[in-house]
Amino acid sequence: MFVFGDSLVDDGNNNYLASIAKANYYPYGIDFFQGPTGRFSNGKTVIDFLCELLGLPYIPAYTTPGLNGTRLINGVNYASAAAGILEETGLYLGDRFSLDQQVLNFENNLNDLRQVIGDAGNFTQYLARSIAVMVLGSNDYINNYLLPSLYHSSYIYNTQEYANLLLNHYTRQLLALHSVGLRKFLLAGIGPLGCIPNQRATGYAPPDRCVSQVNAMVGLFNVRLRNLVQQLNTNHPGAVFVYGNTYGALGDLLNNPRNYGFLVVDRACCGLGRDRAQITCVPISTPCSNRREYVFWDAFHPYRSSVNRIFG
Repeated sequence: MFVFGDSLVDDGNNNYLASIAKANYYPYGIDFFQGPTGRFSNGKTVIDFLCELLGLPYIPAYTTPGLNGTRLINGVNYASAAAGILEETGLYLGDRFSLDQQVLNFENNLNDLRQVIGDAGNFTQYLARSIAVMVLGSNDYINNYLLPSLYHSSYIYNTQEYANLLLNHYTRQLLALHSVGLRKFLLAGIGPLGCIPNQRATGYAPPDRCVSQVNAMVGLFNVRLRNLVQQLNTNHPGAVFVYGNTYGALGDLLNNPRNYGFLVVDRACCGLGRDRAQITCVPISTPCSNRREYVFWDAFHPYRSSVNRIFG
C-alpha cells in the first residue's frame, strides 16, 4: 500500500521537515501505543485501520531513517501535513511534500523495490496488486483558497474554476502513478470542512452551525472528483479507481453524533482559543478530560474513534 496525502494520513514525514505542521509531541499520540509519532491524532489514523483490515504492518513514513530494501515491500507513506494538490498550498507553514513531490518520492523508491523483487514480471504484478490511497484537497482550501490574506487564488478563480484547477492537476499525477504500474486507487473525497472546529471558530456561521459556503465549495470538488473516478475507470479498463465518500460518512456522524457515541461536534478536544480551535494542539495544551465524547481531536483532525467510525 502506498499512501499519498496530507495530515489526515501523515504518520511522521513532517518530523524530518522544517515545518510548523508537526505532531511529534504530547498530547498527540496520547492513546497510541507508540506515543507521539507525527500522527495528527490522539491515536490511530485511517491508514492504520486500513492496514489492520488488510493484514499489513503499519506503513512506514518515507522519511524514516534507513528505509530501504525489504523495508519498502509492504508499502510506504508519502503523506505530508500541510500538503496539497497545488505546489504552493501550505507554503506559509514551511516545508512539506506537495503531491508533485510525493509522486517523485514514490518514483525514487521504485529502483529499490525493483531490486528487492527481482524478476520484471513479478515487479509488474507487485505494482498492479498494490493499493494507492489518495487523501488530498483539504489543504488546498483551508491552507490556500480560504486564506485571502496569504494567497490570491480566491481573487483569481471562482469556486468552479478552482475545483477544475485542482482536479486537472490531480489527474496528471494520478496518470503519472498509473503510467509506472499502479492499478488500484482509492481516492478519498474532502470531508465537510465547514464543520471542522477551525472553520466554525472563524465566526462565519451562526452558533451550532457549519460554514455553509465552505461546505458548498468542497461539495463541488467532490462531485467533480466522483465524475473523474468514473471517467478514469472508463478510460483505463485494466485499473480500478474507487471514490471514498468522506463527506457523507463524517456528515452523518456530525448530524447524528449520539448514534455513534459522541456528544460534542463543534469544538476541539485539544487546542487554544475559541472552541479550542483557533490555535491547534500545541505542547502546552491540556486535552479535554472526556475526549471520547468529542468528534474532533484538534481544530482540523477527528478523534481516533471518529476515524474508526468513518472507516467502518
